[in-house]
Amino acid sequence: MAEGDNKSANLLAQEISQLEEQLQGWGEVILAADQVLRWEKPWFPGALIGAVTVLFTMVYYLDPSVLTGVSCSVMALCLADYLVPILAPKIFGSSKWTTEQQQRFHEICGNLVKLQRRMVGWWKRIFALKEEKPKVYFLSVISCLVVMAWVGQQIHNLFLTYLIVSLLLLLPGLNQHGMITKYAGMAKREINKLLKQKEKKN
Repeated sequence: MAEGDNKSANLLAQEISQLEEQLQGWGEVILAADQVLRWEKPWFPGALIGAVTVLFTMVYYLDPSVLTGVSCSVMALCLADYLVPILAPKIFGSSKWTTEQQQRFHEICGNLVKLQRRMVGWWKRIFALKEEKPKVYFLSVISCLVVMAWVGQQIHNLFLTYLIVSLLLLLPGLNQHGMITKYAGMAKREINKLLKQKEKKN
C-alpha cells in the first residue's frame, strides 16, 4: 500500500515538474493571472467582468461566422504562444525569479495537474457507470442533455457563453474568499430545514 502511494506521489511530482518546464516561459503571466483570479486587490473582480463584457460585446457587434471566430481564436493563441515568452520578462521586468514566486508557480502547476487528474477520474467514472449500470447511465446522460438543450433554447447562446465564462473566471476568487463554502453551507442548512419540516408534517 505504502509502495503504491510512493509511486503515485512520484508520478504526481514528475507530472508537475513536466508541466513547470512546459509553462516556464509563461511564468510571470501565470502568476499575474493567478493574482487577478484570486482577487488579491478588491477591484480585480470588476476588472475581470469588465474585460469579459468588452470581449463579448465586440463578438456580438462584429457577429463573426463560426469559421472566422475559430480562426481568430487560434490565431490569437498562436501569437500569444510565440510572443508571451519573449515579451513577458521585458513587460514584468523580472530578471530574477524569487523563491516565493517559484513556490507559488509550483503550487499552481500542482493544482492544474490535480484538476486534470480529477477530470480524467470523472470521465473514467462515467464509463464505469456505463459498464456497471447502463440504464442509470442512459437516464442520467439523456436527462442532463435534455436540460442543457432546454436551457440553450431559452437563453441566447452568446449570453449563455458569457455567463459561463464569467462564472468560471470568478470561481477561484469566490473559493479563495470562502464564499462558495459559505453559500453552500447556507443552502445545505435550508435544505435540511425543509426536509425536517416535511418529516414533521408526515
